Amino acid sequence: MSSRIKIHRDGPEFSRMVWGAFRIADNPETSEIASIARTVDTCLDAGITTIDHADIYGGYRVEALFGEMLATRPDLRNRIELVTKCGIALTGPARPEHRVKHYNSTAAHIRWSLENSLRNLKTDHVDLLLLHRPDPLMDATEVAEVLEALVAEGKTRAVGVSNYTPSQFAMLQSKLPIPLMANQIELSVTHTAPLYDGTLDDCVNYGISPMAWSPLGGGRLFDREKGNPQLVDLLTSLGAQYGVQGAGTVALAWLLRLPSKPLPIIGSTDPERVKALARATEIEFDLQDWFEVLEVASGRPVA
Repeated sequence: MSSRIKIHRDGPEFSRMVWGAFRIADNPETSEIASIARTVDTCLDAGITTIDHADIYGGYRVEALFGEMLATRPDLRNRIELVTKCGIALTGPARPEHRVKHYNSTAAHIRWSLENSLRNLKTDHVDLLLLHRPDPLMDATEVAEVLEALVAEGKTRAVGVSNYTPSQFAMLQSKLPIPLMANQIELSVTHTAPLYDGTLDDCVNYGISPMAWSPLGGGRLFDREKGNPQLVDLLTSLGAQYGVQGAGTVALAWLLRLPSKPLPIIGSTDPERVKALARATEIEFDLQDWFEVLEVASGRPVA
């Protein structure tokens, strides 16, 4: 059963594990309204109440699919926290006016994107709005003003960023009178750079529990040919030791041991796998086991 945690010392409370809805448009079966509802019900049964979205997911289709499900199950809205992201502009049929993939962090686009997400999700607010990627053309003062306004208007309870470096985070925060309450970053046993580049230190300094995307390495963790079979074997062995099944559950528990208290975002649409992964919160990771995983993952002991 997933526990709950404040994502910021002054912020809202989310479930420690987050479900990412980005895959629900991948095929006809997972995009069925009944299938989406079943997965959300499974998440709730496992204590996972926070749902991660972005306007671009599924070629701009995922939020609308999820909103259709919420329209049939309005009881769910008060039981979940909705996260969405904006700022990336994709090319494709849904956005024929886009000639090239780009970023757009103008105030007008941020406002339009959030209001469009609210229409698609069939809700009057989200719990957290994130800027999806750092934009080299971002006017930080303009962005700060619109983020503050959207919170004041009640369209989002909190704001944050995604994939920001410590200096990028500090620059935007310096213009904003309210706190940035999140940084969603790539973090996994196969991507440990944030442990060393100051990103997690920065989160602790600001009182933030980072959200971790691709916490299972985007499937690389389980690819024995291209990945690290020794790591898979170790995680599987530790799973047996800790009484859980699957290397993935242990890999998530390894992240949960970090003092920055990250919130891993899992993307499975298989209810049984969601249940299994949610058990990561039950594992009390032994100190030396943790460093053994780090050693095998990095290919060398700590200095």
